[in-house]
Amino acid sequence: MDLRPLVRVRPFSFFGARVMPLFLATFTTLLAIINPFEALPVYLGFAQRLDDKGRRSLAFRSCLYALMLMFFFLIFGTLLLKVFGVPMPMVRIAGGIILTRLGFQLFSAPSSLGGGDATAGDASSDAAFVPLAMPIMFGPGAMATILGMTSQVKNSASELAGLIAVSAALVATMATTYLFLAGGKELQRRLGPRGIDAATRIVGFFVAAMGIGMAFDGIIEALQLHGMTNLH
Repeated sequence: MDLRPLVRVRPFSFFGARVMPLFLATFTTLLAIINPFEALPVYLGFAQRLDDKGRRSLAFRSCLYALMLMFFFLIFGTLLLKVFGVPMPMVRIAGGIILTRLGFQLFSAPSSLGGGDATAGDASSDAAFVPLAMPIMFGPGAMATILGMTSQVKNSASELAGLIAVSAALVATMATTYLFLAGGKELQRRLGPRGIDAATRIVGFFVAAMGIGMAFDGIIEALQLHGMTNLH
């Protein structure tokens, strides 16, 4: 009996049964949490004084920084939280406060995010890391997602295959986000300045609401963590 066809099928079957579901779950969850529509108004605010090359560079660097943070947290995240004694609820509270502040800035004065003429280059350079890469792209939601997927990888039959799937999902997520930001100029041309301003203020409102909700969830989790549920 010729067993060569079975040998060829088994690796693909293992990949489809074990790796693809984890890849798709990580990719879709992270993309929904990052939400490129949320990052676009902030990105356009900083990139409005840059040329095409500068815009693409800003988008690429911000996505690269976020990807590096994701990989760092994927490898060392659980260890760092344990070493510094920082529970996830506290991370949610801090991230919620940051997002709330950013949301109010977007809602009240979007044009101020871009900086002045003399400091536009410095502002865009700083913006690639803060606030674009962190906390907009890599925030508490992304941290929690990566931690959850890491626990699934450790509990899976093949830890290496699961780690590869999660890593590929991180790369695919940030590549998709980069393509969206790189095409932001065309979207800006279609919407116009007033359309971008309106979209920025609307998104700023929802970013602030999301930040308040994230901080509130963190407070509830912190109270539960400190034994408040024992009152029942």
